[in-house]
Amino acid sequence: MDSSFLGVPDVSALVFLGLAIAPAFTAFFGVVTGAAGGLLLLALLSLLFPPAVLIPLHTVVQMGAGASRIVIFWRYVMRWTVLPFLIGSVAGAAVGAQIFVSLSTTLLQGILGAFIIVITWLPGFARFGRQNRRFAVIGFGATFLGMFVSATGTLIAPFVMGASSDRRNYAATFAALMTIVHTAKVVAFGLLGVALWAYVPLMAAMIAAAALGNWVGSRVLTRMPERGFRLVFQLLLTLLSLRLLWRAARDAGLF
Repeated sequence: MDSSFLGVPDVSALVFLGLAIAPAFTAFFGVVTGAAGGLLLLALLSLLFPPAVLIPLHTVVQMGAGASRIVIFWRYVMRWTVLPFLIGSVAGAAVGAQIFVSLSTTLLQGILGAFIIVITWLPGFARFGRQNRRFAVIGFGATFLGMFVSATGTLIAPFVMGASSDRRNYAATFAALMTIVHTAKVVAFGLLGVALWAYVPLMAAMIAAAALGNWVGSRVLTRMPERGFRLVFQLLLTLLSLRLLWRAARDAGLF
């Protein structure tokens, strides 16, 4: 691509329009299934942008999308999870570069895949210890491991579901905790000197589309049966976990 629409490098008007619309669908999917909306958007963006742009761009859009979801579901956020998770997340970011540097990504993906399947289908394991301490540990682990594998949301999701009495509690709290993670990553990118000013028009359009998708998704979620939502969530999270296991096996040269 050699065109530039609204100053966005290598993005034509048609591509800009497609990218501006896509988050409405991925955000909607994320709300009504409880998972995978961000992963779908990441897969789409990976077709167009190099990693140096892809990861920061996706992070900013997901941060904005999470913020709009929090606004929509504000009264359903389980606020007691936020501060412990934030403390754990900061600690995880602080030590993440110093520990497990010799542990292979392949092994981590395999461990995470198996672990997520267990806590998804045996929810009792997702309710270990006192609630405040549990989410401090989850915040630490998710942020720490997020430096090595892209499974942060998949790791957090079953714990939030295990603590949620209602699908809207899950949607709201998951958005709040993931927004903390994305915000920490944005701060890190800023400290590393990553500049995305040229992509501001595109990011603004994508965040606005995600807000629309969240709003429509919230209306559908309200009408969904609780049991149906949880079953779809379990099946989808299982597929994502199996994907982690498959990638681990492939990277290990098993096939």
